[in-house]
Amino acid sequence: MTTSVKLPSRLHHTAYVTKDLEATRKFYEELIGLPLVATWCESDELFGAVRTYCHTFFELGDGSALAFFQFEKPEDQKLFGPEMPPSPFHHIALNVDPETQRGIEQRLRAAGYTEPELYVLEHGYCRSLYIKDPNGMIVEFTHDSPEAVKPELVQALRAKAHRELARWLAGDRTSNNMFR
Repeated sequence: MTTSVKLPSRLHHTAYVTKDLEATRKFYEELIGLPLVATWCESDELFGAVRTYCHTFFELGDGSALAFFQFEKPEDQKLFGPEMPPSPFHHIALNVDPETQRGIEQRLRAAGYTEPELYVLEHGYCRSLYIKDPNGMIVEFTHDSPEAVKPELVQALRAKAHRELARWLAGDRTSNNMFR
């Protein structure tokens, strides 16, 4: 499918509710290495009531950010911040190079993180380090295999993406991961 619509240039931020902003800050800033670059403390009319909250931003290398909210009132916190679902399929994945991934893994292990909160999956096309943050959210730090990002492969995958989806939806569950 070709489109002439201009795509968004990058992720600005992705936001989550945290139950403990200081634990979240320590995890993302001190262990992961993302600097805290903005903290907005606000009261707004939101969904029929005045709500007071703090909104923090931790910067990624491209200028985008992971953002976290903490509400003043427990009832607002509960309303907007339900617990993260216990599923490895609800996560955010951040691109890193192998050296950065090793550094993050070493700092996390030195801080006492172990399985099942910390684990590695070799997908073939990428290597992923998964960790549960202080909020129970799974964060993936991943780097692609050099073979998987070759322009000819990327182009071939893009060309057959719709065909592969149609195949799956039609019931053909054959793996197409040529790296495994």
